[in-house]
Amino acid sequence: MPAYETSVRFSVLGPVRAWRGEQELDLGSPQQRVVLAALLLSRGRPLALGELIRAVWGEEPPTAAVSVLRTYVSRLRKILEPGRNQGEPPRLLVSVGDGYLLRIQEDALDLAVFERRVAEARKRQTEGELSAAAELLHTALGAWQGPALAGLPGPLAESECSWLDEQRFAALETRLDIDVSLGRHDTVVPELLSLVHRHPLRERLSGLLMLALYRSGRQAEALAAYQGARDALVAELGVEPGTPLQDLHDRILAADPTLLPAPPPAPDRHSKPATDIPGGQDSPTATAHPAGPRALHPGHHQALQPTDPQADHQADPQADHQAIHPADPHADPQAIHPADPHADHRPAVRPAQLPADLPTFTGRQAELALLRALLPPDGSPPATLVISAIGGMGGIGKSALAVHWAHEVADRFPDGQLHINLRGFDPSGSVMTPDEAVRIFLDALGVPPMRIPAGVDAQVALYRSMLARRRMLILLDNARDTEQVRPLLPGSRGSLVVVTSRNRLAGLVAGEGAQPLTLDQMTPTEAFELLAARLGAARLAEEPWAAGEIIARCGRLPLALAIVAAHAGSRPGFPLSVIAEEVRNSHGSLDAFSGGDGISTDVRAVFSWSYKALSDPAARMFRLLGQHSGPDISAPAVAALAGLPPREARGVLGELTRAHLVTEHFPGRYALHDLLRVYAAERARAEETAEERDEAVGRLLAWYLHTADAAYPHITPNRRRIPLEPLPAGCRPLEFTTREDAVEWCERERANLVGAVHQAAGSGRRPGIAWRLPAVLWGFFYLRSHSHDWLDTTTTGLAAARAAGDRTGEAQGLADRSAALRDSGRLEEAITPLRQAMTIFRELGHTEGRASTVANLGDAYLLSGHLRKAVEYTRRGLVIARATGNAWSEGIALTNLGDAYQRLGRFDEAVACLQQALTLLRMHDNRWVEGVALDILGTVYRRLHRYDDAAEYYHQALKTHRDIGNRWGEGHTLGNLGDAQLGADEPEAARSSWMEALAIFSDCDHADAEKIRERLDRLD
Repeated sequence: MPAYETSVRFSVLGPVRAWRGEQELDLGSPQQRVVLAALLLSRGRPLALGELIRAVWGEEPPTAAVSVLRTYVSRLRKILEPGRNQGEPPRLLVSVGDGYLLRIQEDALDLAVFERRVAEARKRQTEGELSAAAELLHTALGAWQGPALAGLPGPLAESECSWLDEQRFAALETRLDIDVSLGRHDTVVPELLSLVHRHPLRERLSGLLMLALYRSGRQAEALAAYQGARDALVAELGVEPGTPLQDLHDRILAADPTLLPAPPPAPDRHSKPATDIPGGQDSPTATAHPAGPRALHPGHHQALQPTDPQADHQADPQADHQAIHPADPHADPQAIHPADPHADHRPAVRPAQLPADLPTFTGRQAELALLRALLPPDGSPPATLVISAIGGMGGIGKSALAVHWAHEVADRFPDGQLHINLRGFDPSGSVMTPDEAVRIFLDALGVPPMRIPAGVDAQVALYRSMLARRRMLILLDNARDTEQVRPLLPGSRGSLVVVTSRNRLAGLVAGEGAQPLTLDQMTPTEAFELLAARLGAARLAEEPWAAGEIIARCGRLPLALAIVAAHAGSRPGFPLSVIAEEVRNSHGSLDAFSGGDGISTDVRAVFSWSYKALSDPAARMFRLLGQHSGPDISAPAVAALAGLPPREARGVLGELTRAHLVTEHFPGRYALHDLLRVYAAERARAEETAEERDEAVGRLLAWYLHTADAAYPHITPNRRRIPLEPLPAGCRPLEFTTREDAVEWCERERANLVGAVHQAAGSGRRPGIAWRLPAVLWGFFYLRSHSHDWLDTTTTGLAAARAAGDRTGEAQGLADRSAALRDSGRLEEAITPLRQAMTIFRELGHTEGRASTVANLGDAYLLSGHLRKAVEYTRRGLVIARATGNAWSEGIALTNLGDAYQRLGRFDEAVACLQQALTLLRMHDNRWVEGVALDILGTVYRRLHRYDDAAEYYHQALKTHRDIGNRWGEGHTLGNLGDAQLGADEPEAARSSWMEALAIFSDCDHADAEKIRERLDRLD
């Protein structure tokens, strides 16, 4: 540094303090001290206004940040130069461009004195002058007055404290090493015991303690110290001690005489006293950036000196769910940030979700009149919220009436229609929860999954906010009770809600003012009209008595009449009397259907009559469909369930559709009415053996698992695959050629996949599917932000594995549940499952699993802002990846470690890691992480104010992001590029980059859009 002011001295090795002569100065508020600390640590380099703002407030400064910061600078000038005349320019804290520079002599900063003493000590140590080296280190360490930057708030303190404390610890270890070498082992044992107790994972300290104890004649205690270090490493990290510590243990055990102290060295005749070092006596404490690992902290303008990140100790296990976090410390764990290539880009939509109206709908004129009276007669939308609760037994036609009327009045609600089947009486028991329904509606309203809050109350609030000032028609079909419906009601007027349920929703009527309408059987005339609409009035007129018997036998129930009409319609040459006789000869009753409603309807007879008319393959398929637990099923899944080739399965499904026993509600997707599913399950229990039913369910669940596994490499390429059990015969999983197809399939089948996990767990026979299915779906759950489903399935799969005593499944389930917890923002809760998983993987000898878990621990600590622990665990993961030859995980670990180092401001180490990472990532074609690593490199050089280099790396990152369609990563890097361009005094280029970033983030409704707008506002 140039020789400027000599009368003021500064300290950062402890609280930030300053003196003029012997008088300590009052430096003001903690935030004002942060400004001073940032300028001191810049070491003679000007800091731009934006850098100082980030040092004090981080990435989200207050609106008045600029004016507040200038006030801090003004106050500091008065404190540092109280005698400066008005109008006289400052001599210490000077303005440079839009920022500031602190002009002081290097010796005026205790950090610089500390660094110089340490550097000189290491030089003396290399030259064999151990006594002088020890004296220098004792003096250097004695200058510390507590933790560096003690008491300072904000990001600067967080990043700088970790680095400064590490330098202190490195100097302390060197000093202890020299003391032991000088024969002072008895003296240092108490200090080493205390340090090892506080830092049990630092193997160098443990080795020094073992050696000091052994040289003090305490061999047994030295061996016990090794055992304590090993226990700590195994318990905390699941790894054995490193080779040096193991070798030392073996030598102590063998009483190796070469470990004993050498004769005292001769005095260092030519050693200069430590006090000869400039600044050695005057600085109250000392701190600076050593020329070693941290040589490229801002202010140092020498070439980068890459260091070996493995020069530290070991690494942590996690290969499966590693994540890269380039710049956002709050990014979602478990994936590669800042580049989520799968972020939704859906614009807000006007939903139109009503099912198709029945072309043959007839009757219900009295009920329609009551419904029409709920709305204004002039055709305008309602002035209040209108709720209609349509009740009645199953099969009575509630849904058909609700859909028909909804289509009739849909044009009164210009903001769209929402529809959902709440599955209130689903035979499988999979009733839809209100939070699941709200999330589905928010998705339909165009809210990206990443913007959907975690809590149910927050979701409902967002849903109602989205509906405010909108006129919507909402059809809630098949509700179970009022509590299921209430969260789905809009909070504002002007919309129409239609609810259907088999229960009388008295709470909805009393509490929400719903208008009840209970359906009964159709009148004989209406039933006749229904048959006429499907079979033709002429055919009924030829045999009116037969038509009357059919109507009576069906109890004037629309579902039963539709089934009989479908059967009769497929046999146009049969007289209706023959059809009536077939119905008459059927017998029995569907007990679960009557439900005490007092309707004597032989529904089972109607179903059985239609069922008996099926071909054998169709009847078998119908029976097996009753074993499926999901809301609907695709044709390929049906083929797996029945064990048939897909083409043959589609033909059989056509027969069932024509018989109205299944409904093709969307091309290629089929559903059964609840009552028909009950009947199908009854027939399966009666006609299929338990083994046949179990085999069918096994084929279906295996089909879901293996098809999800086929999607896995497209969503998360080159990740470790989960070993699967062999496919059963007759099961043909789908294959995918693009990521888009894989993601679309997972989204379409999401409810069935979640249901499959529960069905596999509930049966108690397939715990392997219950824990493996969430494991292969983690990438999909993450990229689409389906946190609730992720947590639900991993919790269920983990319980199934534990119940079965499957230790491998339990370990994988714990790791997956931790990933889901991190994705949900529950970071502290995510730690314990990882530690439990690490213990099990260690017991199983599962090295890759241990590596994966340790790396995930590093990720969790990085997300939590515990950067030192993040570095420690990521280093250990790196060592394990290298030891196992897992170059893929090694590249990711190096990228993560580089990110942690750049956040700590350890730029030369960051670059060394990232350059090594790029070599591996490119070697193994990991383009996703390559883009992330390039972006972090750009950030390193931007923070060093090497803007041309930063821009070059950002442009490379952009090309990589664009090549793989990583829109989120593209937006993130464009934002960083704009920062670099602004730093290079290219405001228009910065504006252009930020406008591109804003377009991307706005397109996917990402929260970072607001940050980009703030940058543009400041530019203006």
